[in-house]
Amino acid sequence: MAGSERLTQGDLAAEVGRANRPLPRPTRLPLYLALAYLVLIGYASLYPFANWRDLGVAPLEFLGAGWPRYWTLFDLAVNVFVYLPLGFLLTLALGHLPGGRWSAVTAAVLIGSLLSLGLECVQNWLPTRVPSNLDLACNAAGTAIGALLGAWNGKRILRRIARLQQELLAPTAQVELGLVLLGVWLLTQSSPETLLFGSGDLRNVLELTPAVPYAAHSFFVLEAALIGCNTVVIGLFARTLLADRASTHMALFAFFVVALVIRTLAAAVLVAPQEAFAWLTPGAEVGLLIGGVLLTLSLLLPASTRVALAAVALMAGTALVNLTPANPYSEAALAAWKQGHFLNFNGLTRWMASLWPFLALPYLTAVGRRH
Repeated sequence: MAGSERLTQGDLAAEVGRANRPLPRPTRLPLYLALAYLVLIGYASLYPFANWRDLGVAPLEFLGAGWPRYWTLFDLAVNVFVYLPLGFLLTLALGHLPGGRWSAVTAAVLIGSLLSLGLECVQNWLPTRVPSNLDLACNAAGTAIGALLGAWNGKRILRRIARLQQELLAPTAQVELGLVLLGVWLLTQSSPETLLFGSGDLRNVLELTPAVPYAAHSFFVLEAALIGCNTVVIGLFARTLLADRASTHMALFAFFVVALVIRTLAAAVLVAPQEAFAWLTPGAEVGLLIGGVLLTLSLLLPASTRVALAAVALMAGTALVNLTPANPYSEAALAAWKQGHFLNFNGLTRWMASLWPFLALPYLTAVGRRH
């Protein structure tokens, strides 16, 4: 009887604890992911943004065309599948609309369909693209399927995301945006054209020539310094997202392992299996070692100092990547790279790598103001 009473008292205490625990605040992560996915779809649909021409065709003429002459089941499935995540994310992001989940579903389908319609119209001016009413129908169907999935299980997913965010991430207004930016950085590591952890290279975007001619010693020093700076940047950037826990160091170590695995697999798949570890140069080894030591010491600093140091290292790394000459050995490996279906993906990752520091710096500035 006494044991039963103790059990009852323990259950009551647990219930009181759960009742007093603050509810997780609404997460904006689905909204940020939906916006990022909108940009991704727009880029993939209009790349390479070159050789625009006017054929004198009405933008909406493709809507009245018959069944396309050339099509495959694979193409139809891809056009459905690509828009499915957009419908899902938009439904989660718009769940606060008046009218409940069905208003969110309607809005999501409308946004996805209008996006597809607009992109198909713009493709009239691109020589490598052919607007298609069948593509539009498949895109709208994919959006609708994703939206229905979001309405069916969206609230449960949102609650789980919010709870995990409350337990693992820092309680800041910018944390969802920071997660998206960190995910974008991870994606840039899949490009075999960029230096390890390198970002902010504007030479391809602005068609500039390297400021420093290639020499083995200078390349080694610049590569090591570049990787060291960016190791500090990414580690401190990720630290701004994490709650204060004893496992913070392990989480950061696991994140860098994931980044290096992505780099290795991308090189093996996109270039050649024997090039999987081409990134592991002597400069990379020294840069990772120095950057790891500096990052470990930096984590002992106060939060405001860590953010300021991350911003300084970010600017230094961006300057270094624009000074570092191209590695002729990497260029030789890439010369044999047949991009094929990866052309759009590679162009996207290259652009994201070029622009990432200029998106990360405002985020660090906003976080620094909070501290």
